Amino acid sequence: MQQQDEVPQQDAVLQQDAVPRRNAVQQQDEVPQQDAVLQQNAVLQQVSQVVLAVARQLSTRDVLQVIVKSARSLARAKYAAIGVPDDHGSFAEFVVDGIPERQRKAIGPLPRQHGLLGVLLREGQPLRLDDIRADPRFEGWPSAHPELADVLGMPIRDGSQVLGVIFAASKRDPGGFTERDEQLLGLFAAHAAIALTNARLYERGRELSVLEERARLARELHDAVSQKLFSVRAKAHAAAVLVSRDPARAVAEMESVAALSGQAHAELRAVIDGLAPPDLSAGGLAGSLRSYAVLAGRTYGVRVCFEARDLPALGAQQETALYRVAQEALHNALRHSGAGQVCVSLSARPRRVVLQVTDGGRGFAPDAAPTGLGLASMRERAAGAGGTLTVRSEPGGGTQVRLEVPVAAARTAERS
Repeated sequence: MQQQDEVPQQDAVLQQDAVPRRNAVQQQDEVPQQDAVLQQNAVLQQVSQVVLAVARQLSTRDVLQVIVKSARSLARAKYAAIGVPDDHGSFAEFVVDGIPERQRKAIGPLPRQHGLLGVLLREGQPLRLDDIRADPRFEGWPSAHPELADVLGMPIRDGSQVLGVIFAASKRDPGGFTERDEQLLGLFAAHAAIALTNARLYERGRELSVLEERARLARELHDAVSQKLFSVRAKAHAAAVLVSRDPARAVAEMESVAALSGQAHAELRAVIDGLAPPDLSAGGLAGSLRSYAVLAGRTYGVRVCFEARDLPALGAQQETALYRVAQEALHNALRHSGAGQVCVSLSARPRRVVLQVTDGGRGFAPDAAPTGLGLASMRERAAGAGGTLTVRSEPGGGTQVRLEVPVAAARTAERS
């Protein structure tokens, strides 16, 4: 009986001893899982920073700096860099992380598109090497350049086009770069491609805007100045012929030349003023537009009334759009409407600001608007600011240009 009683007691002791052993094994299993979760969180955080940098539309170099820093950190590399080639065999951008500024200056000018950098650009395929110096395509580096061993390179692609390269070098952990490192670098290369593509689209848009502005200027100069200068020349020639035949008529022609010259000068000055970028920081939108309206009215000898009330805070793009559309509409009214008065008003409505430029002049048929009024330019500016442009006119009934620009609800609440 005593032996039978001892058996359950021994089982209980064995079970108690097994509990710490099971806990120890469970804790050992949990350590790799915790490390994996931490690594995954680090990846998500770094990728999130890159996505936000691209979305915030920072400068291209700033975005590339965020990308290359994140890539070096997650790949656990000593060095990382992004290179964007130019058309002259070098690099338009070469952003480096891991090399002190003093050493970077000692290295000298940007690298050329040769060696393994050239291979990445030409072939457009990932490159993973245990020792870059052992590759026959390696062509060396400047004396101040750090010694690199293992290298992981990745092309930055937009479809079939290679926009640049991103690479990491000298892995801090033994064993060199892994398949996981290659996947991470590919992820950052994709975000770099988005940033570079956005930059190129912006540059093309800016170039297109410049061309459109040049075309608008050519039309303005032709409409406002060229025709008057032609008239000045014709009247001056007529005056020269009439001097001996009819002095009185010659004097009248010369007086007409003087008047036309004054008008041409005023209109040329108005075109030049229209080209200058608006500085709205000093007087604000209302004050700057009021000053321009007064000056334009004096130039054309037409009364301009201006009204602005309790405007909410607006972004720079919205203020510029309102100013430029008002400028264009006022200029058109003063030159083409024949009205004795033009009225400009800025008013705040629920969640929007409304600009109106109104004249009681000759007007025009809506389906036959003159091409020199810059309506396309005004609509583009309105669309760029998220606004809506409406033009109402009829022959003999004057013209009204109305632009509505939205205001964020938060900004409207701050002003109330």
